[in-house]
Amino acid sequence: MTTTQSKTTIQNRWNDAEAPQGDGLASLTYRSNLLGADRTLVNIYGGNTSTKSVEKDHLGRDVTVLWVKGSGSDIASITEKGFAGLKLDEVLPLFDRPSMTDEEMTAYLDRTTFEPGRPRQSIETLLHAFVPAKHVDHTHPDAIIAIACTPNGQELMREIYGDRAAWVDYIRPGFTLSQQIGAAVRENPNLEAVVMGKHGLVTWGDTSKESYETTLRIIGEAQAYLDAHRQDPAFGGARVQSVSDEEAQTLLAAVLPILRGSMKGERPVILNVDRSSEVLEFVNSNAAAELSQVGAACPDHLVHTKRVPLFLDWTPEQGQDALIQAAKEGVERFKAEYAAYFEENKTEGDVMFTPSPRVVLIPGLGMVNSGPDAQGADVSRQLYLRAIQVMKSASALGGFVSLTAAESYAVEYWPLELYKLSLKPAPKVFEGHVALVTGAASGIGRAIARRLAQDGAHIVIADLNADGGAEVAGELIKARGYHRATSVGMNVTDEAQVQGAYTHAVLNYGGVDMVVNNAGIASSAPIEETSLDMWNKNQSILSTGYFLVAREAFKVMKSQGTGGNLVFIGSKNSVAAGKNAAAYSAAKAAELHLARCLAEEGGAAGIRVNSVLPDGVLAGSAIWDGKWRAERAATYGIEPDKLEEFYRNRTTLKVNVFPEDIAEAVAYLGSPAAGKTTGGVLTVDGGVPIAYVR
Repeated sequence: MTTTQSKTTIQNRWNDAEAPQGDGLASLTYRSNLLGADRTLVNIYGGNTSTKSVEKDHLGRDVTVLWVKGSGSDIASITEKGFAGLKLDEVLPLFDRPSMTDEEMTAYLDRTTFEPGRPRQSIETLLHAFVPAKHVDHTHPDAIIAIACTPNGQELMREIYGDRAAWVDYIRPGFTLSQQIGAAVRENPNLEAVVMGKHGLVTWGDTSKESYETTLRIIGEAQAYLDAHRQDPAFGGARVQSVSDEEAQTLLAAVLPILRGSMKGERPVILNVDRSSEVLEFVNSNAAAELSQVGAACPDHLVHTKRVPLFLDWTPEQGQDALIQAAKEGVERFKAEYAAYFEENKTEGDVMFTPSPRVVLIPGLGMVNSGPDAQGADVSRQLYLRAIQVMKSASALGGFVSLTAAESYAVEYWPLELYKLSLKPAPKVFEGHVALVTGAASGIGRAIARRLAQDGAHIVIADLNADGGAEVAGELIKARGYHRATSVGMNVTDEAQVQGAYTHAVLNYGGVDMVVNNAGIASSAPIEETSLDMWNKNQSILSTGYFLVAREAFKVMKSQGTGGNLVFIGSKNSVAAGKNAAAYSAAKAAELHLARCLAEEGGAAGIRVNSVLPDGVLAGSAIWDGKWRAERAATYGIEPDKLEEFYRNRTTLKVNVFPEDIAEAVAYLGSPAAGKTTGGVLTVDGGVPIAYVR
């Protein structure tokens, strides 16, 4: 049934009091950021904006410069430094050429650079040069793409805009498309916009504000048309019902490691989950299984979402075991189909990307997205959310159409698109890896978390001190980027809390690749003064706690099927008993032997288990607070609060060990450099070998 619903409002964010004066680069940056602030207007990393201004060159001559978004940047966060600058008078003669390859176009534009050191120009630079307006916006609005991705898009556009907008059929961005758009605008000075079939929108203006407001007005007209033609229920109505949040957590905790392991390429991937109402409406619908396989909603999506998602043939009534089986079979089927798609369309020199899906749709549960890191997974999520909205609107207007497989391939493996990927720095050692570190709210654990994050790992801070753990996670996110860390309160002696911490890790990242068993306790007393409570507490934290953490790690890692790493933070007391520390030393010895047992047990599954045995770590470690700190300070005749400074300034080898030293050892044992080592013991003893392994 077709129903008319309330008009969708597009927010005009322009503020004259905040907008930069003039119409130069500062105003372009401001306009770009405003457009990018609304993802229904511009995809993340998509679209491009430009302005033309007169600048002085290095000889003081007036030069008209085309400022256009640099390749691969996001207009939501772009700064003035993110725009390329080209000499417009040297670019415009290209309009009269009959043809030009991508390689010729790129080489030519590189020679028109106005200011060295700026990023490479956008793939669609010529579009901005050929449109004879001072300010040009190329966007990918949901409303416009929905119309552009219908079988009768050109007729619908004419119904909405009359002669105020021109239509160009889909061709891959580049010289020819830019020339077609430029010609359409030049030949009809009354045009207000150009709609690009299966692609997006081009608008312009004499001032930056006028260009922005024209963009919003044109999109608003399309949105009003869609509002008047919405269908209720969408997507043919619901086929299945969503499971409860509690049941979803149980099912996702079971299936995500399976998916993550099967989707791994050269490196692990990071997963995220979206159970928003928009996603559930789609994945639960009658139309989703077929509609999701039509193709991408926009060429810009392809690199981050692939041409189609994996839609799992499963319903909640079938249960968890069937979900796991559907996930395994689904990923393998997707890989085979992607390989066939590659073989059918490849050209000489093409190298196939990892054939795993980037988007997985699960009826009743939601959407799972993957990426090389948390940011990449979120980009995939954001873009497919936009695709859902496009398919929803297009379906109400007569159907959703997309690029053909050949057209999709031409974008996905387009050399100019691949160039964007080449701009990314080489992956770090632990890029795509997830590391769970216990006792990471302070001391040695915190140093380990920082060190692993430095090399690209996503960190799960698991600590009894939940507030301290959250603080460390926040610090890592600030230093390393979007969702690079998360925290969970966990008592290693509580079986349910340990299991909950792994569920937290799986729901946040999809699984776990590395676990650092580091939680500790400080206790010291002669045997006759050692209470049963002290004995049990040491055994509970250092032995039982390490067992519980390791057991759950094995479960997740075996589900992933991609191996893993465990590092136990022992002590020199593991092999050389300490004075008046029977309870502590016995527990640490049990811990080391457990690690060796697990190395034997995990080897066949590719799970390596190694140990680090520190000695004399006092500075920066909370484990030595209290009585031991006071006693050690008294030995040197200094105040307890001066002890850390004393050790850090000490130049002799004896006891000159810090948390950062332990972190380096952990990073080594978890890295490919130690890839053929398991059951190993690495001492970090300050150069005094009283704790070497005999």
